[in-house]
Amino acid sequence: MTHVLDNLVALLSLEQIEEDLFRGLSQDLGFRQLFGGQVLGQCVSAASQTVEEARHVHSMHGYFLRPGDATIPVVYQVERIRDGGSFSTRRVTAIQKGKPIFSCAASFQYDEEGFNHQPTMPEVPGPDELKSETELARMVAPMIPERMRERATSEKPIEIRPVTLINPFAPKPCEPVKHVWFRAAGNLPDEPQLHKFLLAYASDFNLLTTSMQPHGVSVFQKFMQVASLDHSLWFHANLRMDDWLLYSMDSPWSGNARGFSRGSIYNRAGQLVASVAQEGLTRLREDWK
Repeated sequence: MTHVLDNLVALLSLEQIEEDLFRGLSQDLGFRQLFGGQVLGQCVSAASQTVEEARHVHSMHGYFLRPGDATIPVVYQVERIRDGGSFSTRRVTAIQKGKPIFSCAASFQYDEEGFNHQPTMPEVPGPDELKSETELARMVAPMIPERMRERATSEKPIEIRPVTLINPFAPKPCEPVKHVWFRAAGNLPDEPQLHKFLLAYASDFNLLTTSMQPHGVSVFQKFMQVASLDHSLWFHANLRMDDWLLYSMDSPWSGNARGFSRGSIYNRAGQLVASVAQEGLTRLREDWK
């Protein structure tokens, strides 16, 4: 693994400080608040540590309650809601400064045989034909806000190669559809749960901004107040985060200062391995102009 990927894996491992109580370090990605994907990945990690190994996480649904602070750790309190014959359910609350910043429920299940169907993966250029977000950021480094510039142009644990190119500094209205390839920047051990923690982390990148595309605005415009409000993630199969995955996103609706986006994640063989849905705040702040 690369150094930055090794750090991310350690970030998602968590320290157990008491029964069903865990602590995770935080990372500063240069955003106004703690990156939501970190909390998603750490919540799934915390819940997974309280479930028998044979049961795998298949869904999680959560709400972002308060902005997180990227300079301090997060404490995760897990509540064991139920352990049934086939499913286990956990509730996880992420806490900073004594207050909840995120709350979610996660469900786990044994592997079972059943009916199968899925949509066909979209036909898009492959990752080998595309530049990474980091390479693209280095080409326009002077335009990136100073507080985010170093992070945007440095090596990252998750490599993202956009199929759909949007200029965030001069956005123009376009259809609310986006495709990106992504993978971990290095080889990972054969631990299925770890790959799911990392997918939860990566699933928060690019999704909310898809709902902003028809309106010709971006997160780099100072008059936009943007934040994730809720996030749902379904795992359909085991996956490899150290091989390319296609994240195909669209936004069917926005209104009332909120944007709704959904995503389908495919492996290179065309198998649908996960689905995502998210609503976020996309508030136009005239007083910030």
